[in-house]
Amino acid sequence: MLSAIGAGVLLASGLVWAWAELEGVIVDDSTRSTVQAVVAIAIGLGGGGILFWVLNKPRIVDFMIATESEMRKVNWPTQRELVGSTWVVICGTALIAIFLTLINIGFFRLFNIIGILDAGG
Repeated sequence: MLSAIGAGVLLASGLVWAWAELEGVIVDDSTRSTVQAVVAIAIGLGGGGILFWVLNKPRIVDFMIATESEMRKVNWPTQRELVGSTWVVICGTALIAIFLTLINIGFFRLFNIIGILDAGG
């Protein structure tokens, strides 16, 4: 069900995008609105038909059912574990950034001293 909802949201986003793109069509307002409506209906019906056809194929349905059963087996972390893991990632990233910045400064000074890099002065 959620896959169908997600596909519908993508289709609706495409309709909104197409409607906005057709604003640039240089014709009078009534013709522009008619063109926008016809294109939106065509995309909606065509895309909806394709989505219905794809999401009702036996192989895809079996895959979705298998995926759902596998997701039920996942051991999801608690909020405390999630917050702890997030802090580990943030701190690790910050330490690597600091380390790489120091290495960059060291190479800059080394290349400046040996004359490979002219620092403008």
